[in-house]
Amino acid sequence: MADGGRFGGRVAVVTGAGSGVGRATARLIAGEGGSVAALDISEEAAQKTVDEITADGGAAVALRTDVSDPESVSSTMKEVVAQLGPPNTVCNVAGIGKFAHTVDASFDDWQRILAVNLTGTFLVSQAALPHLLENGGNIVNVASTAGIMGQPYSAAYCASKGGVVLLTKSLAAEYLERGVRVNAVAPGGVDTPMMGSFAPPPDASKRLMAPLMTPMGFVKPEQVAKVIAFLASDDGDYMTGAIVSIDGGLTV
Repeated sequence: MADGGRFGGRVAVVTGAGSGVGRATARLIAGEGGSVAALDISEEAAQKTVDEITADGGAAVALRTDVSDPESVSSTMKEVVAQLGPPNTVCNVAGIGKFAHTVDASFDDWQRILAVNLTGTFLVSQAALPHLLENGGNIVNVASTAGIMGQPYSAAYCASKGGVVLLTKSLAAEYLERGVRVNAVAPGGVDTPMMGSFAPPPDASKRLMAPLMTPMGFVKPEQVAKVIAFLASDDGDYMTGAIVSIDGGLTV
């Protein structure tokens, strides 16, 4: 690993770093010289990512974090600063979801999906912003095609990711003059373990589900990570408030 990579001398916070896009993003940033705080609700999963990074010569720490809990997020951000230094970039990747008929969806599922996907993105961004404002930096959020188009059986997930889209744009507008860029990626279906939770209802309409089939197939976590890293690096230094689709033609 070369310290002179795109993230040399920088500290990156990556949520959901225990698997999927989060793990791929943490590994890519670390591989390009960044010191990575790998956050996940599962400390074991986060530690596995850190072990992979350190085995490749990178620098990272694993921190168990519930992104939906303000106290957990605040405590974690203090640990990031203490162990690695103030963050220069934040990648809000942690997310959950499931398909369900809206009439059958539980209130607990509704609350949890919004708490992790939307509130978690807000809380981590809020906790990092004082450091980003002081030292310069950026935020990259993971939205979804579900945040920019309607999907059946996905009321909570669409609402949460639509919120991430407008949260991204709102923060970008608010900090446009203060040196903090805020962007988001909007993947279609990603080939990760999370896809297992997106089994459609047994009686789901095939006609309604057909438009959700990504023409180029599911995107790989590493492909999404490359776009996140572009936005987080100086390569994307003229971009803020952008929602970058990476969906294999789903939303053309």
